[in-house]
Amino acid sequence: MPSLESPSFWPRGKNNGGDILWGFLGEGMKSMTSTKHAVNHAVSVSDLAASLNSRQAPPSGWRSWVHKATWGAISPRESSSARRQRELIERVRQPIYGDYNIAVISVKGGVGKTSTTMCLGATLASLRSDRIVAIDANPDFGTLGARVTAANPASIRDLLRAPDTDKYAQVRAYTSHTPSRLEVVGSDQNPTSTIALSDGEYCAALDILRRHYNVSLTDCGTGLTQPISASILSAANCLVLVTTPALDGVKSAWTTLDWLSAHGFERLVSTTVVVVNELNKQGLSTETVHELFAQRCRAVQVIPYDPHIANGANIELDNLQPATTQSYLELAAMIADDFAPTTGRHSFV
Repeated sequence: MPSLESPSFWPRGKNNGGDILWGFLGEGMKSMTSTKHAVNHAVSVSDLAASLNSRQAPPSGWRSWVHKATWGAISPRESSSARRQRELIERVRQPIYGDYNIAVISVKGGVGKTSTTMCLGATLASLRSDRIVAIDANPDFGTLGARVTAANPASIRDLLRAPDTDKYAQVRAYTSHTPSRLEVVGSDQNPTSTIALSDGEYCAALDILRRHYNVSLTDCGTGLTQPISASILSAANCLVLVTTPALDGVKSAWTTLDWLSAHGFERLVSTTVVVVNELNKQGLSTETVHELFAQRCRAVQVIPYDPHIANGANIELDNLQPATTQSYLELAAMIADDFAPTTGRHSFV
C-alpha cells in the first residue's frame, strides 16, 4: 500500500482535484521535513506565536477544506477579501470603555435618517456582545419603532413613568427587540398629545439607558433650533449626518456643519461621519459628494439603493442586498474607530 507521502496514494484527475490537493500536500511535507532536519536553535516565544498564527484555520472556502484535510499541516493564507472582512469585523468589535452615544441627524426629511439609525444599530448589535439601543427622539411622531417587526407599544414616555429602572430586565420591558439584538425605544404615538418630547425628557431617558447599554443611537428630528436638539448634541460622542446626492440635500448637510461650528459644536464636526443614501439615480455623483465632505468630516460612507429599505416597512438585516450589508459593515467600523478614546461617560481624551 502506498504511503501518505506517495503521490499514488491520492486520487488524481481533473474531476477530483487530486492534483491540486497533492500540490498543497507536497509543499506541506517539504515544510515539515525541512523543519524536522533543521539545525537546532533556541526557539523564542515569538517564533511559537508566529508558527501558531500561520496555521490558524481559515474561516471558510477551499482554504478551510485544505486545512481540515491536512489536520492543520497546511493552512493556505486567507484571501485579501476575507482578510478585509475579518479586519472590518474586528474594528466593529473594538472594546468600549464606558458608554457611547451616536446622534443621527439631518435637517432635511426623507433622506433615510431613520433607516440609517436602524441599519447601523442592527449591524453593531449583530457583531458586538454588549447592549445596543436606538432611541426615537423625534418630537413629531417619529417612525423608528414602526421599522421593527415586533414593535413594543411602549414609548419613551412610558419608560420615564416606569416605577423602577434599576435592573436591565425592568428597562427591557419598554423596548422593542430585533433579531439582530438591537433594542428600540419608540416615540410617543398618541394622536391626542399636544406636547412634544422635551429636552428634559430626553436627558432623563438617556440617563436611564446609559446605565444598561454601552452604545446608544438617537434618531433625531429635523429641527436643529429646537431645545431638545441642544441636549442631544451635548450628549453625543459623534454625529452621523445623513444626506442624499441631491443638490438640495447636500446643501442642507453642508449648512448643518456650518451651524454646528457656529454654535459651539465644532468638536462634533470633526467626529462626524457623513452617510450618503442613494435613494435614486438623480443628483450629484456620489464621488463628488464623498470628496466634498471628506474635506471637513472624519469619514464618508455611501449606502446604495436597497428596495427593502425603500419600501418603508420593517427592516431586517437578512433582507438587505449584499452591497447594502457591506456598506453598513464599513459604516459600523468607521463609527467604532472612535470608541477607543472613550474612557467614561462621554469623556473626550
